[in-house]
Order: sequence, then C-alpha cells, then structure tokens
Amino acid sequence: MQGDAATSVFYIQSGRIKLSVVAKSGKEATVALLGVGDFCGEECVALAQPIRVASARAITPCTLLKIERKEMIRVLHEEHALSDLFVAHLLARNARVQEDLVDQLFNSSEKRLARILLLLAQFGKDREPEKVLPKISQEVLAEMVGTTRARVNFFMNRFRKLGFIAYNGTIEVHPSLLSVVLHD
Repeated sequence: MQGDAATSVFYIQSGRIKLSVVAKSGKEATVALLGVGDFCGEECVALAQPIRVASARAITPCTLLKIERKEMIRVLHEEHALSDLFVAHLLARNARVQEDLVDQLFNSSEKRLARILLLLAQFGKDREPEKVLPKISQEVLAEMVGTTRARVNFFMNRFRKLGFIAYNGTIEVHPSLLSVVLHD
C-alpha cells in the first residue's frame, strides 16, 4: 500500500495488477495496469525510496513472486539475465510514463481512452494481443484517462457503434481501434 515500507519487489507470474496513488485530498488515480512479466514495488531497490509510492491491487487472480530487497539487490549483482530483464522493465516503464505524460498533455480524452484500451489489449507487444480484456470498470478507465466516467461511457458506446470494440460487460478490442489513435 502507498506509504508502507518498501521492503520487497514482486514479479507478476500470472494475472493483472492495478497501481494507483491517492492524493492528500483523497482523489485516486490509476497510474498503471501491470501483467505477466512485470515487476511492481521496484522502488525498494533504490535506497532513496524506502516508502511505497503507489498501492497495488489485484484485478484478476494473480500469482506473484515476492523478492525481499536484500535478495533482489544480491541477485541483480550476480545474475546478469535477471539484471537485463529488470533494467529492460525499468526502461519500458519509464518510456510508458513519458508516453502517458505526452498523451495527457496533447491528446483528447477520446484518443487517451483508445490508447489505454489498446495498451490493455497488449497491442504492439511481442505476443498476440488479448481479444478480451480482464473485467475493468469505467471508473478505473476514467481514472487512467483523466476524465469522468460519463465521458468514458460516451466514448465506449461510440467505439462500439463504430465497430472498434465489442462491449457488453467485458471488452473486446478490435485492431480497427488503432485508427482513433493514429488519426489526426
């Protein structure tokens, strides 16, 4: 949980996790959805960050590998394959944060929602995209997009009418949704 001591790293072996932060005002923002092959809690490796900066919650059943801080540091020094994997994860997470910032600054909420849906479906990854997304509420999508649930509902209905998604409790993302992101 945000504010707890950062004493371990978690490696996601199966399932999906939502990372969120809560402001002092009580407003919550979803900052990432993580899946298989991702790490969370990696801030514990940095001596300057002894406190968790976000909360992690399972949004689907998960299997996690918990690695204590000292063990993680030891293994990073001794096992080059894990070091390479961890550094690649950190660089990918950093690039994603930068992309999210640019998206938030320059794109409409409709484009941001389309991008989030495509990212959740794993479009552009090395593996086959997921046809059906894990159950995710419009409220969580609104937090990720930086808009209201009503706007997300409006765009989801629009995407469905245009054939970009199938949406009836679960979300199926079609490759045609890319046209929303790529169109200027």
